[in-house]
Amino acid sequence: MQSTDLGNKESGKIWHRKPSPATRDGIIVNIIHNTSDYHPKVLRFLNVAFDGSGDSLIAGDHQGNIYVFDLYGNRFNLVQRTAQACTALAFNLRRKSEFLVALADYSIKCFDTVTKELVSWMRGHESSVFSISVHASGKYAITTSSDTAQLWDLDTFQRKRKLNIRQSVGIQKVFFLPLSNTILSCFKDNSIFAWECDTLFCKYQLPAPPESSSILYKVFAVTRDGRILAAGGKSNHLHLWCLEATQLFRIIQMPTKVRAIRHLEFLPDSFDAGSNQVLGVLSQDGIMRFVNIQTCKLLFEIGSLDEGISSSVISPHGRYIASIMENGSLNIYSVQALTQEINKVSLNRNTHKTRLCIDRLMKIL
Repeated sequence: MQSTDLGNKESGKIWHRKPSPATRDGIIVNIIHNTSDYHPKVLRFLNVAFDGSGDSLIAGDHQGNIYVFDLYGNRFNLVQRTAQACTALAFNLRRKSEFLVALADYSIKCFDTVTKELVSWMRGHESSVFSISVHASGKYAITTSSDTAQLWDLDTFQRKRKLNIRQSVGIQKVFFLPLSNTILSCFKDNSIFAWECDTLFCKYQLPAPPESSSILYKVFAVTRDGRILAAGGKSNHLHLWCLEATQLFRIIQMPTKVRAIRHLEFLPDSFDAGSNQVLGVLSQDGIMRFVNIQTCKLLFEIGSLDEGISSSVISPHGRYIASIMENGSLNIYSVQALTQEINKVSLNRNTHKTRLCIDRLMKIL
């Protein structure tokens, strides 16, 4: 595994020899940021986001240094020093060189990665912004804190609408559904509503899950075609909802070692037309397990008990996974390397030596 220390460099190569990620861990490179001051210390990465191409990503550390990593061109560049921790990141999908960063002072700023200039400064939140969702057109963005979600016009950087919530309820997540003008809002009381973006007309509400498998939802993921919602929380159960029918259609039980789910994300596949079949499930043990939601088979996993993952994002084309590790470093994984053994199985159904053919660890309840 290659490791790169950014040190005090503002630009440079991400790796110095051609990456050859091993099938067992799939790591292309591990990126760390150590200062060489009088008292050296590790600067921890806090947030990471891919651009629309999936070949570049942006990462911010707890001191507000923001880097762009060009995986295609093998270059990194320091594009901003905000002097405060970033709490969320997202690329502006319309103007590809611009990105949005939520900061510890509750503001959101838009910067340009090429000119490194401030494009706009948006204020209005009274608590920490923990997510930024950008509409597929790049025209709108939703910023979410625990007490409000705000809809912004990214052409004018003016706030269009504000969703206020009773403090007793609280927001878990508000985001755009892919390929539509629908906003999904998920609250701490387990209520989930779908809204029309332009009018905020309520299109539907999902029914309450069955009491026999009641979970307080904390994390969510949607397939790229916007049809299936996955939800999880402090449980080893995963709920899969069909949004068109507004029905819970499947409950998947993860292994008993999974006690809580911290993050969910579907793995894109260029051949599935957006109806993603593989779901990444990051649990409390720092391991992200990838399961097929149709067969309920465990396909592969990243992270370990010794080198746990804190958060992960997957590139839009499904080639890379970027994970912030519990030690504050950043791992870039090759999905091709991780799935190499699985692809061999699909070509040779007779083999029984791969992880795809292990005993069934999940079951449909």
